[in-house]
Amino acid sequence: MALAYDPRSLDGETLDALLYDHLNTWGDGETFYLDLVMEAANVLDVGCGTGTILRRARSEGHAGRLCGIDPDPAMLDQARESDAAEWVLASAAEAPWKGAFDLAIMSGNAFQCLLDDESTRASLAAVRGALVDGGRFVFDTRNPAVREWRDWNSGPPSAFVDPLGEPMLIRQEAGEPDEHGVVALKAMFEAVYWEQPLVASCGLRFIGPEALDRHLAAAGFTVADRFGAWDGTPFEPDASRSIITVARAV
Repeated sequence: MALAYDPRSLDGETLDALLYDHLNTWGDGETFYLDLVMEAANVLDVGCGTGTILRRARSEGHAGRLCGIDPDPAMLDQARESDAAEWVLASAAEAPWKGAFDLAIMSGNAFQCLLDDESTRASLAAVRGALVDGGRFVFDTRNPAVREWRDWNSGPPSAFVDPLGEPMLIRQEAGEPDEHGVVALKAMFEAVYWEQPLVASCGLRFIGPEALDRHLAAAGFTVADRFGAWDGTPFEPDASRSIITVARAV
């Protein structure tokens, strides 16, 4: 994949966004969501990032309305290189539509970027408002019972050759969850032209199924299905790495 940027002129957050597709290639999760999108007439992708799923859906013949919303300008600028969908720069809580979609998705653990109860409630309310009655909201989040964040510190760095022909390493550091379940995560980019690693920081909230269900019910959703893996394996509270939820607007 060609990476058309000069990393010497970027900050860590922008570099992280530009590298997202390079470091997160298409997998079973994307296929799971693509199948749902292809079956729906009008689709909202919440936290669409670079628009990978909607762009793929359009290229495979989706003829209905596709709309992606994301608060990250660097991500959305990449999505806007394609006219496959409507692209809206906004947070989930700012979704302005009323009864416009029969499916909303939130892939790639983007739900974990909702870092507190207030933003979770506001985002779910806005997504519910954007759906028709009976519409579905499908999203995934990591299961806190598995404590996946502990694996990130011991994992090997990602390595590749950047557009300047230099090797680049990316390492991750994660702390323990705070009282709200938020894990502080750092991505550190190392290359010969920086004296110190370039750092991108974010928080990811780990929230269990019971709390998820309370938030969903308060926003006007009922849980229709829940899986622990992309192949439809049932969710196991103490063993599944993912909480994949199919919620229906009621």
